[in-house]
Amino acid sequence: MGFFDFLKQPGIDQGIQEYESTPEAILLDVRTPQEYKEGHIPGSQNIPLQQIPQTDSISDRKDVPVFVYCHSGSRSGQAAGILKKMGYTNVKNIGGIASYTGKVVR
Repeated sequence: MGFFDFLKQPGIDQGIQEYESTPEAILLDVRTPQEYKEGHIPGSQNIPLQQIPQTDSISDRKDVPVFVYCHSGSRSGQAAGILKKMGYTNVKNIGGIASYTGKVVR
């Protein structure tokens, strides 16, 4: 174990595994519609970061597990913060699709 290993976040692949094993979980892609069209993780729904404050279509329940990703992890971090302020209690930023090694839908 290296000196800076404590700084490493679990990767998006691990986040997707957790999403897949969590009943009723939602996988949220907060990139632009164009980015989403270019390739997204199967089962994800696309709500761009800028639209999150105006949407109520994420879930009726505020305790539903929501796994959020973007391209690099920056926008998903912002989205997770917004969702928490909106009252969602089980939100997890799983990072960016740029480092994802699984299947992508185009």
